[in-house]
Parts: sequence; C-alpha cells; structure tokens
Amino acid sequence: MKIAAFSVAALFCALTASSISAQTPGSHYKIANRINVEGDGGWDYLAADDATGRLFVSHATVVQVVDAKSGKIIGTIPDTKGVHGIAVASDVHKGFTSNGKDSSVTVFDLSTLKVLGKVPVTGLNPDAILYDAFSNSVYAFNGKTSNATVIDAKSEKVAATISLDGKPEFAASDGQGSIYDNIEDKNLVDVIDAKTMKVTRKFAVAPGEGPSALALDVTGNRLFIGCGNKLMVIADAKTGKVLASLPIGDHVDAAAWDPSLKRAYASCGDGTLTVVQEQADGSYKVLETVVTQKGAKTMALDKKTHHIYLPTAEFGPAPAPTAENSKPRPQIKPGTFMILDMEMVK
Repeated sequence: MKIAAFSVAALFCALTASSISAQTPGSHYKIANRINVEGDGGWDYLAADDATGRLFVSHATVVQVVDAKSGKIIGTIPDTKGVHGIAVASDVHKGFTSNGKDSSVTVFDLSTLKVLGKVPVTGLNPDAILYDAFSNSVYAFNGKTSNATVIDAKSEKVAATISLDGKPEFAASDGQGSIYDNIEDKNLVDVIDAKTMKVTRKFAVAPGEGPSALALDVTGNRLFIGCGNKLMVIADAKTGKVLASLPIGDHVDAAAWDPSLKRAYASCGDGTLTVVQEQADGSYKVLETVVTQKGAKTMALDKKTHHIYLPTAEFGPAPAPTAENSKPRPQIKPGTFMILDMEMVK
C-alpha cells in the first residue's frame, strides 16, 4: 500500500467530481454520495466497522472517523504519522493503526476513540495491518524490512517478529490459524501459522505479477489477489493452486469479498472498480467494471449494507519538471478529499 497522494497522483490530471457520472448506464452499482473530508494530505487505506457503521480513514498524520450514514466526522485519532491502515478488533474493543513514518502502531479505544498508547514495531514502515481474532494478535507488515511485527492485542506488547520472503503488502486471516500475505516483489503469497508465528509455506501467483490487494472467501477457501499487471488471480487458499485469472483495472490496491453476494471486488487507481461474480458451478466471471474516480485505488466494504467506500480527491496539473525532480506529480486540489459511497442499484 502506497499513500495515494504520492503514488497515484501521477496517473491523472485534474478531474472534478461534477464530471463523474453517478451511475454508468446498466450498472449494478452507483455513486450514492460523496462524503467530503477535511484536510489535504495523502491517504491510503480505510476500514469499515460493520457493527457501528463507522469508517476509519487514513489521512496523512491522522485517522478520521466518519459516520458512514450521515457523512459526518465524529472523531480523530491524532499523531499517526504516515498512516497506512487501520485494524478493527471488536472483541477487545480496540483499534490499531500502522504509522509508516515513525514505525509505530497506535492503539485506541473503539468506543471513545481515546488513544491508549503507541507500540514501536520491530521493522521499518509498517504498511498493511491485520487483526487476527484466532490468536488475538495484530500483525503489522513492515514494508522496508520484509518482516511482520506481531502484537498481543490485549497486552499491547510485541509477541514476535516474523521474517518474510520479500516486501509485504496486504494480508488476510482465515480465522482458523492461517494468515495470508502478498509478497509484492517476489510474486508470492506467504502463509503464516498463527500458532507458531512463522511462515510455513508459500506459493506463486503466476500469471499475476506484483500482488498488492488481497481478499479471502473463508467458506470457499478462495483467495482473490489483485496484481499490478491488471489481473485478479483466484487461488485455492489451502493448496495455493491458481484456479483462474481475470482482467481488472490498472494500479489496483484493494480487494474485498462479499460472502452473501458471492462477489469479489478490486479497486483500481485508474478510476475503475472490477466486480467479479462467483457462478453456480464455482467458476468466476467479471460481472462488470464500474466507473469510480481516478485515484480511488483503495476501498472498504460494509458487509451488512453492501456499500463500498473509496477515498480519492481532485488533482491539478503537474508542475514543470526541474533538475531535482524530473517527474513531478500533480498536487491535491485543496478541499477536495472525499469518500465515494457506492451502493447497489435497486
């Protein structure tokens, strides 16, 4: 996961919200709302708490907590420098953020949003973050040191450091003792045993390259792996066998699985959301590619309401190249950071 203001801005020029169609003709989804969020810094992931209807939005040096229904900011988690992701641990009533710039994890109370403390990780640039209810542990995947820091969610103490096969990206838990993590630079998925806290197996994702996004169908034991070469690779989680690969958009950085609809999603920075439907025979097909907004490469899915939330902004033109910066990136237009709220067409 790369903070969006610094990674996908080069993909596109200025694009106003009013120029986006709220619904593609014939689509199964539409943009129901654009939630304006104050602040002009970069962003990465957001997390949806299905139980409360809250969104936890990473935003430069803070996490903003948004009531998804009203669109109102109801709280802020401060001092999360270079925050990438948020893990919600409802059973211990805590949330955890991965702070890339100071290599720490912030712990906060889910009810009051009060910061409970900070835990230094045992690596550099914690990026993806995951709560595993099976082991009551938080996994912070350190992008610059190819390892993961395991934190006991109850005591808030570091329990282990796990060496990985390369640069980690997003991860998923099956809730039964297995943690799956994309290894972006090696085109692999590492499988961690939550009991031993070690990598016990790995498998290749070919024909996928640059795996970043990851979602898991726990019931069907299927992994949905969003890859940088514009493919979603579908693999058997137990064996690692690649079962299918389907086309998606460019610059994917998030995936999700809706178990009741049996649909997988891939959000891409080129302004598309790929919807993949499981068929009656267990195969998969692209149901549609929904137009979102350029820059909307990460997302969160509320499995109760089936709403999909995607952060993005509007950008101005890139400044002229200089000797110091030959490839300058467009800057965020002030006051345009937003969350796209997508819903199913009824």
